Amino acid sequence: MILVVDVGNTHIVLGVYGNAELLASWRLKTDKERTADELGMFMLNLFGHAGLKAGEIEAVIIASVVPPIMYTLEHSIKKYFKLEPMIIGPGTKTGINIRCQNPKEVGTDRIVNAVAAFEIYGGPLIIVDMGTATTFCAISGRGEYLGGVICPGVKISLEALFQKAAKLPRIDLVKPEGVIGKNTVSSMQSGIFYGYIGQVEYIVKRMKQEMQEDNIKVIATGGLARFFSEESRTIDHVNPTLTLEGLRIVYERNRN
Repeated sequence: MILVVDVGNTHIVLGVYGNAELLASWRLKTDKERTADELGMFMLNLFGHAGLKAGEIEAVIIASVVPPIMYTLEHSIKKYFKLEPMIIGPGTKTGINIRCQNPKEVGTDRIVNAVAAFEIYGGPLIIVDMGTATTFCAISGRGEYLGGVICPGVKISLEALFQKAAKLPRIDLVKPEGVIGKNTVSSMQSGIFYGYIGQVEYIVKRMKQEMQEDNIKVIATGGLARFFSEESRTIDHVNPTLTLEGLRIVYERNRN
C-alpha cells in the first residue's frame, strides 16, 4: 500500500492505495501550527478507524503548495511511518511537458492533476480545480501543459464580501432558488453561485477557442466541483479524487 498526500492551502488530503485501488481517503485542515507528533497521531487514528495498519504502508508521496508545513509533515512521516517520503518537485518524472515561460512556477497540484486527467481521459483537456483558488489548466492532445488561469476561490470571495463590506453578513454556500435574490442573503448566494458558473462557462469557452483542438474534454475536481457541476453546461466529468490518482501515477513512474 502507498500513502499519497496532497497539501493545499485549506486542506491536506490523504489517500491510501492498494494495487491502484483507493482504499480510504481523508481531509484534514491545513494547520501550520500543528506539530509533527500531532500530525502523526491524527494519521494513525485515521488509519485505525479505517482498519488499516501504518506498518503496511510501503511508500509515501507528497505534493505540496504550502512550503512552511513541509518540515513538520516530513518529520511526522519519518517518525510514525518509518519512511522517507517522495516529494514532487524539479526532477520528478511526470510524463507532462510543461510549455510555460517558467515551468517551476506551476504548482505541483496542477501538474499532478494533469498527469491523472491525461492518463484517465486522454487529451486534449481543460481541468477546473475548485479549491482555495479556482484554477483552469489546458492540456494538449499530446499531453503538453499549455498554461492556465488562476481565480480567487469561492470561499475566498465569500469571506472578502463579509470582511470588506460593512453591512454584508457571512453566509452559507447554497444554490439559490433563482438568479434574482429577494433579500441580502439570497442576493449574495446568487452572486456567488451563478457568478462562478458564469466564470467557468466563459473561461472554458475562451480556452477552447485558443487551444484550437477538437473534442476538448472538461474535467472538474476539488471540494466544490460537484456542487457547481450540476448547473454547468461545459463540465463533462467530475473526479473528486483526481489529485490523489495523479500522485499514485507519479509514484509509479518514479518508484525505481
